[in-house]
Amino acid sequence: MANFSKSNVPQFSVEVYQNEFLPEGGREVNGIITVTSTGGGTTGGVPLPGAPERSGGAAVVIMVDCSGSMDYPPTKMRNARDATAAAVDTLRDGTSFAVVGGTHVAKEVYPGNGRLAVADARTRAEAKQALRRLSAGGGTAIGTWLRLADRLLGAADVDIRHGILLTDGRNEHESPEDLRAALDACAGRFTCDARGVGTDWEVKEVTAVASALLGTADIVADPAGLAADFTHMMENAMGKEVADVALRLWTPVGVEIRFVKQVAPTVADLTGRRTEAGPRAGDYPTGSWGDESRDYHVCVRVPEAGIGREMLAARVSLVLPDPAGGAPQTLSQGLVRAVWTDDMAASTAINPQVAHYTGQAELAQVIQQGLDARKSGDFDGATAKLGRAVQLASASGNEDTAKLLSKVVDVVDAATGTVRLKAKVAEADEMTLETRSTKTVRVKK
Repeated sequence: MANFSKSNVPQFSVEVYQNEFLPEGGREVNGIITVTSTGGGTTGGVPLPGAPERSGGAAVVIMVDCSGSMDYPPTKMRNARDATAAAVDTLRDGTSFAVVGGTHVAKEVYPGNGRLAVADARTRAEAKQALRRLSAGGGTAIGTWLRLADRLLGAADVDIRHGILLTDGRNEHESPEDLRAALDACAGRFTCDARGVGTDWEVKEVTAVASALLGTADIVADPAGLAADFTHMMENAMGKEVADVALRLWTPVGVEIRFVKQVAPTVADLTGRRTEAGPRAGDYPTGSWGDESRDYHVCVRVPEAGIGREMLAARVSLVLPDPAGGAPQTLSQGLVRAVWTDDMAASTAINPQVAHYTGQAELAQVIQQGLDARKSGDFDGATAKLGRAVQLASASGNEDTAKLLSKVVDVVDAATGTVRLKAKVAEADEMTLETRSTKTVRVKK
């Protein structure tokens, strides 16, 4: 484990958990990489005593759905205005910000003219005044909201660029291809948290936004909960200290990469998001970091070797690009090894971290498959998949997911995964389970 640091960057550490022993003929090597960032100078947006000043600053654009459906019930629009006002109040002084109203087109609500405002007492008051004029009417084209946010954020000379997106409906006024193209255009340019309010929105659309833009996705089933959720989101955004950190994977000749996934706090497959970074090295995006810890699962296939041989299977580094285009800064690194042995006990033991997160990734997958089967009328398939989900949630101690599952199925025996589908399920409960299906619990150390 190694650490490298500059004064205005949090310290990163990398720990590798694995069973490096392989039997004769064994080729698959798994490692759980725990990345921890500490001492970045803020927690929840409050500078720590004696912390160095952040050099790069932050910019945030809040995108509020103003489509016609936000008037049903009328309290929804009021709650959205109040939540956005609460988020504006949470902005740290000096943060650049803007508010965008989203319908089938995107409009600047504040400050306007393609600019960002700088947060202080006056601009916060002006922004809240502008929010009072927001009214509902029109359609939904989320891609246009994201492209406007990208233009506004792109003009800011800051390190951290972040979006917050709220929608209450389906993306009916642009094609799925248009939304995908907007997400591809914005990926890597800013991070974005997405929220669905009520139950008339499409889970896969909201989670796709968060996944592409390396943010969080969640449901706020009751609009009255928006202000607390927006405040919490903004506090997290204000706590970010360093952007564009990449997980760099270097592998020796002959080693194939099977997958690279984030596995905590949520499951996110990063395999397809690799960008080449020199000979046999590739970068996987991780977004912005504050004081936090995340886990990644790296799986590689090594060439066969004889008993007693050992090799470096992969080197994992955290790197920060140089804005001037020079060599990136290495923040920390760890090694994944392979050792061939004829000791059966050593080579067949599964590392507890690897076993735990393999189960958590399967849990996320079977929940999705079970809910899809339920929607398509395949009740036997749904029962089998959701039963397996109950079994995995119970075995891994994922109590939050177990609770959400119990609103969709009656649990007969959690240990064996014996369940019955509930005849009636509240839409909010089903959507909450689907939206939060990728949330994991960490392995108990």
